[in-house]
Amino acid sequence: MMKRMMRRMAALLCALAWALGTCAAAECPQMDAAEYPAVDGSTATLPLSRALMQAATGADEAEAEQAVRHSKTTQSFYNLVYGSADLLLVYEPSEDAYAFAREEGVELEMQAIGVDALVFLVNAGNPVDSLTREQIVGIYTGEIENWSAVGGEDRAIVAYQRNAESGSQVMMENQCMQGVEMAPPPTRLVASEMGELIDAVASYQNTADAIGYSVYYYAANMYVQPEIKLLAVDGVAPTDEAIASGEYPFTQPFYAVIRADEPEDSPARRLYGWLTTDEGRALIAQAGYVPADGAAE
Repeated sequence: MMKRMMRRMAALLCALAWALGTCAAAECPQMDAAEYPAVDGSTATLPLSRALMQAATGADEAEAEQAVRHSKTTQSFYNLVYGSADLLLVYEPSEDAYAFAREEGVELEMQAIGVDALVFLVNAGNPVDSLTREQIVGIYTGEIENWSAVGGEDRAIVAYQRNAESGSQVMMENQCMQGVEMAPPPTRLVASEMGELIDAVASYQNTADAIGYSVYYYAANMYVQPEIKLLAVDGVAPTDEAIASGEYPFTQPFYAVIRADEPEDSPARRLYGWLTTDEGRALIAQAGYVPADGAAE
């Protein structure tokens, strides 16, 4: 809790310094828009990516929103290997992305810059507020089919999944299922977009039958739906503090990634290095993320 309070204070001090024109973010590598590297990554890191461009180039919010686009987790790794991206701000991809880099002879450099979490969401009208990991695994293997088995109403569970290439699907398989095979869902229950899944869970046939998963930052900050509630897992609710401390069970770093052959003085490598400085961590906190622990405390 104290560490999280210190992070919030650092972010507030940085915001004040920016307003006074003396922000430490002036130490961010400076470049014009033409020099700025091609930054790609996950949907949930878009706000951070745009904040980084603003800090580096002096672009305003509208200019950064127009300029920065992400092609999602796994595809962004392919783009880095192909050479159409220079720097990724990204969640863990599928193993296929790493295999592709190896096949192409491309070595990657990755460093953790923040922490996020896999969260489970249901319609706000669902009386269930918490599940255990074992119950979640049971739901997604098909062993638990009715909400009454986990303290809810006598209604069939409708379990949404993400597509295999998405960052939240990789988190689901690695953090929660841990090698246990998920039951194959009907095509209609596979969402290609995180927002699509949240909408579906919020409004499934006007009932509270559905469950799905997303990453915490996206569900809590980018695509907030009043009809959705986030479930506690093993009695621990997903909050900034619980994620930062590791008390919430399904946490995972997100990363900055470059090619190992990226030149030492390139804009991409300079930004890559800056993100783990005190000033870089303050920018990450100011953008609403939980910075990763590291040398730059």
